[in-house]
Amino acid sequence: MTNTIPPVDAATEIENRKADHLRVCLEEDVQFRDVTSGFEYYRFTHCCLPELDRSDINIQTTFLGKNLGAPLLISSMTGGTELARLVNTRLATVAQHYRLAMGIGSQRIALEMPHLASTFAVRHLAPDILLFANLGAVQLNYGCGLVECLQLVDMLAADALILHLNPLQECVQSHGDTNFRGLLPKIAELCEKLPVPVVVKEVGNGISAAMAQKLIDVGVTAIDVAGAGGTSWAKVESERAKDNKQRRLGQTFADWGLPTAECITEIRAVAPTIPLIASGGLRNGLDVAKAIALGADLAGLARPFLEAAVNSETAVDELVEVLIAELETVLFCTDNVTLQELKNSGVLQRHVTVPAAAS
Repeated sequence: MTNTIPPVDAATEIENRKADHLRVCLEEDVQFRDVTSGFEYYRFTHCCLPELDRSDINIQTTFLGKNLGAPLLISSMTGGTELARLVNTRLATVAQHYRLAMGIGSQRIALEMPHLASTFAVRHLAPDILLFANLGAVQLNYGCGLVECLQLVDMLAADALILHLNPLQECVQSHGDTNFRGLLPKIAELCEKLPVPVVVKEVGNGISAAMAQKLIDVGVTAIDVAGAGGTSWAKVESERAKDNKQRRLGQTFADWGLPTAECITEIRAVAPTIPLIASGGLRNGLDVAKAIALGADLAGLARPFLEAAVNSETAVDELVEVLIAELETVLFCTDNVTLQELKNSGVLQRHVTVPAAAS
């Protein structure tokens, strides 16, 4: 893929898509309708007399060799527009302050339109964070290879590359890229030759245990389950659709996918040691704690961070403070000092009945 600016009409289409994604996610109802993340089926056993001082609680962790202040990932969201630049700037600044992990949106547009690369570049604001570059895996069938992936990593001075899998989104998106044939060998080649770890994630429909094992077998370093229960990209693309067929496709498959909690438990059953990120429908620190207790190493949130970042840097900072307080409260009220203790404590139990929503 050459670094040339495409014709104006193509460039406009790409930028409009990025802008549309932000607008739709913020303004339209694009959450899953009936399928949930599954965390509501789990409940912590309360400890009324914890044998610890709350100030002793330590939620620091490491992931892919990087020290983090909390097990939080600002999930991949955006880039390629001026609003995206502002969002990424605010997110990166706060991520540096709290030593959080951060991903950015798909950088394909930066390969095709190099003048937009700066809307993704945040390393100067966050020199110490765990930072993920990002590309749709299907682009390995559309002209991207090792050279382009190296460009994306170098563009950010990133610590790892996320390859995202989005077959449903591509099916619903008008003129989507739907040739997924033969991607596993190409992912395997990247894992072998790229000098940074390769992480594979879905975009909100989940990764099954069987697929996780295939990805691990070809050398993927870490997996982000990105399960169902949060933003439905089928609904997002339905909102953007230019014709009735694509619009209806998005609505039909609005609830397609594997719940996040289910993905975590099933992948952990077959791959006890793979670095594992839980994302998809997490909305607060209690969800983060449940994801960690189920076996995840990091918990990723997107929509809550997007809503805060569009508001202000202060709003992002306040969100992180709340998430950390919620997570620490879970540890305190289950008598656990560290995240590893929480994982090993057995204090999270599955309940068949879900509490009724407050009226």
